[in-house]
Amino acid sequence: MARPDNEQEMLQRFSKKYALGQADVMMDIERAVCGCDYGGTSWMTRDEALDISIKLELAPGRRLLDMGSGSGWPGLFMAQQTGCDTTLTDLHHEGLAIARERAAADQIPGQCWSAVADGTALPFPDSWFDAIHHADVLCCLHEKLAALGECRRVIGPGGRMVFTVLLITPDLSAADYELALASGPEFVATEAPYVDLLRQTGWQLTDHKDLTSEFKKSVRTSGDLEEAHHAEISEIFGEEDAAASLARRRATQNGLEHGVLRRELFIAVPVN
Repeated sequence: MARPDNEQEMLQRFSKKYALGQADVMMDIERAVCGCDYGGTSWMTRDEALDISIKLELAPGRRLLDMGSGSGWPGLFMAQQTGCDTTLTDLHHEGLAIARERAAADQIPGQCWSAVADGTALPFPDSWFDAIHHADVLCCLHEKLAALGECRRVIGPGGRMVFTVLLITPDLSAADYELALASGPEFVATEAPYVDLLRQTGWQLTDHKDLTSEFKKSVRTSGDLEEAHHAEISEIFGEEDAAASLARRRATQNGLEHGVLRRELFIAVPVN
C-alpha cells in the first residue's frame, strides 16, 4: 500500500529512533517517564501496562497480538508478567530485532513471535488471537479503519482489544482545531469519533477511560529531561533531530495545556 509522504517520513524517524534509543541517556528518560527501559516510542507507562494486562485477561496459553510493538514495549512486559503467548508486529525490522534480543535475555515464559507486518494487512489467520493491544498506534496511522478491520478479522470468539490513542478534543473552534493538528502526531485527526470507527469495523465499545491528566505529566517530564540532556542527545541523534524531537514534545505539551489534545483508552469486543 502506498503511504503518504508524511507517513513515510514518520516511519523513517521511528526506524532511526529504535536503533539509537538504546543509549543510556534515552533509557534513563524512559525509566523516568514510563517506568520501563525498552526503547519504546509509545507513552504507555508501566502501571498502564499492568492494568491493561488484567483488562485483556492475559494468562498462560492465551494469544496476545501487540500491534506496532517496535522494540517490544509493552508486549514483552505483558508476556513476562502473565505468561501469555505474544506476537509482536511492526513495520520496522530494527525495532523487532531489538525486541527479539530482549525476549531472549528476559527468558519470556510463553511463546514469542515477531513479524514485520503492516497493521492494515496482518499476516495471520482469521480468529487467531485471544487479545489485541496497540499503544498510541492509530494516531500514527493514516488508514485507521483498515487497521481496526484487520484487528477484528484476527480476533477470536470471546476476545477483546484494548488500545490507547492520542486524539483531538471534540467540538473545537476552527482555530483550536488547527492548533490540535499542529500539536499532535501526524495522523491525530479522525474522520469520525473512535466509537464510530469501532462500530464500522465490527467492534462494540465496552469501556473507555481518559488518560489525559497523567499523559500531560509524562509529556512535560519528557520535554524537561530532553532539554536538560540536549547536548548528550544531540551527540547520539545529531543536533537537527534532537532539536526537532524537543520541538515536537513542546508542541504536544502546548496542545495539552490548551485542552485541544487528549489521550484515551478504549476497550472493545467483537460483534458476533
